[in-house]
Amino acid sequence: MRSGTLTTIDARSPVPKYFQLREILLDLIENELTVDAPVPSERELAARYGLSRMTARQAVEHLVSEGRLYRVQGKGTFVARPKIDMPLRLTSFTEDMRARGLTPGSRDLDRRRIPASAAVARELNIDTGDFIYVIERLRTADGVPMALERSHIPAHLAPDLLEISLVERSLYEILAARYGLLLDRGEQVIEAGIADSGDAGLLGLEPGSAVLLLQRHTWAGEVAVEYAVSTYRADRYQLRASLELHRPGPQR
Repeated sequence: MRSGTLTTIDARSPVPKYFQLREILLDLIENELTVDAPVPSERELAARYGLSRMTARQAVEHLVSEGRLYRVQGKGTFVARPKIDMPLRLTSFTEDMRARGLTPGSRDLDRRRIPASAAVARELNIDTGDFIYVIERLRTADGVPMALERSHIPAHLAPDLLEISLVERSLYEILAARYGLLLDRGEQVIEAGIADSGDAGLLGLEPGSAVLLLQRHTWAGEVAVEYAVSTYRADRYQLRASLELHRPGPQR
């Protein structure tokens, strides 16, 4: 149970009314309603809590934008699935979903062998024009689109990689088992972004929806194995990190 649970709107509070209603709805979502359950309509919320429909709509829109609720045209607003914590460690999408008890899925969008551009060559520490594999996949969890992954891998490291099916298989597991490329470190940059119409359609989002843009580099020893550019649904993922207070040691 959330501490300080609200059940009514306090007109004298300095907290905006829409935000008070948001807190009430969050309590309902977390403690009473199940995934895909309908929430009261804006008209019902306005009548129940003595608010204008505009205020009720503002509270609901906030929760929709946060990925806590979702709308179905002509049917209403419903409770969304809880967000998944994005792992801040080196792991594959397949491994991560399995660890969460979800069924990972993958749909090939494109795979090709092309000369590396100057920009990609720098990321992989190879020469411009060296051949690379580009593998683009739509990743799903329990059938729900979650992310678009675009991997760039030097072709000489995995000569016949494009001939191998990645359906229900981890790319990292294949790189290790077939080519001896044991990925042991990586770097990842995460930024906020907006989905264009192409990516939005594949991810089941409205164009212009918020997404997380990831750039990942992975190495096996000193060998740069993969440069990946991925687009993750911001309504399905959140970032979580442990923070420690740095206390300087005694000065001498």
